[in-house]
Amino acid sequence: MSNETIYWHIPGICYFGLVNHILLDAMQKYPSRFRDNYKIASCYGTFPGAIWNGGRNIIDGFSNKREVENIIKAYNSKGIPVRFTWTNVLLEEKHTYDTYCNMIMKAGDNGMNQVLVNTPVLEEYIRREYPKYKIISSTTKRILDADKLLAEIDKDYFLVVLDYDLNHNDEIIQKILPAAGRIEILVNETCNAHCPKRVDHYREISRHQLEYDTNIQYPCWDPSPDKRTFAGCQKRPSFMSVKDVEKYAEMGFRNFKIVGRGEGKEFLIDSYIYYLVKEDSQDFIRNHIMTTLMAASGQRPAPVRPSSQRMPIGPRMR
Repeated sequence: MSNETIYWHIPGICYFGLVNHILLDAMQKYPSRFRDNYKIASCYGTFPGAIWNGGRNIIDGFSNKREVENIIKAYNSKGIPVRFTWTNVLLEEKHTYDTYCNMIMKAGDNGMNQVLVNTPVLEEYIRREYPKYKIISSTTKRILDADKLLAEIDKDYFLVVLDYDLNHNDEIIQKILPAAGRIEILVNETCNAHCPKRVDHYREISRHQLEYDTNIQYPCWDPSPDKRTFAGCQKRPSFMSVKDVEKYAEMGFRNFKIVGRGEGKEFLIDSYIYYLVKEDSQDFIRNHIMTTLMAASGQRPAPVRPSSQRMPIGPRMR
């Protein structure tokens, strides 16, 4: 395993805020329990009701200015950049002037935070109005062609997030190897390979955010009963095992992204435990997280079964 730092990007600025802060505190309190040279490099997501939001996750509601400032400050005070998922694929110039989204940008405009972008119109606006933000090219662009990917990497982006269908494409991995340090890899994608509805899904979620259409229920073509579980995502061809991460780190890749904005808390905790925690400490950290969550909610902590009694988390299945 390389001695270089491996950077992890975790989901859920708001929705998983408590879980994330328990994780961050545990990494500081019990550093020997976590894998060596691993660092949380950002927390990505958005605030409720932001029309610039995209991807496959509807975020309804509203946060006031003080809430936005406090949430950003809570991450930044621990050295963690906040990364906004500004990847709505339907944005036009008129949407760049949205008061709420600009308020969020101003609240985080301290030179520490980041944005994921998809559309040129919003990217140009952010580069002009908020030059302190690090800009990242989103996986929602669905760049699968090697030449187009290399052209994207040559642009002025802090990082380029690789499409998950390319995770194990050896030919393309070799072509982008010289720029490995600027590539981010999704490790635990829940969607199946080459999803035929992925682009349409992005468009429907984008329309929802713009129109506040709460009646949108986008049907998934994949009927797998374990689709939304960590065990289910391990069956996907794109899944990156711990050994895969170590292999890619040896090759020079440094940035890895844990997905989970649209998944449940159990999926997220399973992902954190598997990727970030040493095997002999996984029960300890799981118990710490669950006990702290229970205490925060005023509930009586439930006993956490040891890993030997839970469904095993095995190697990637091809």
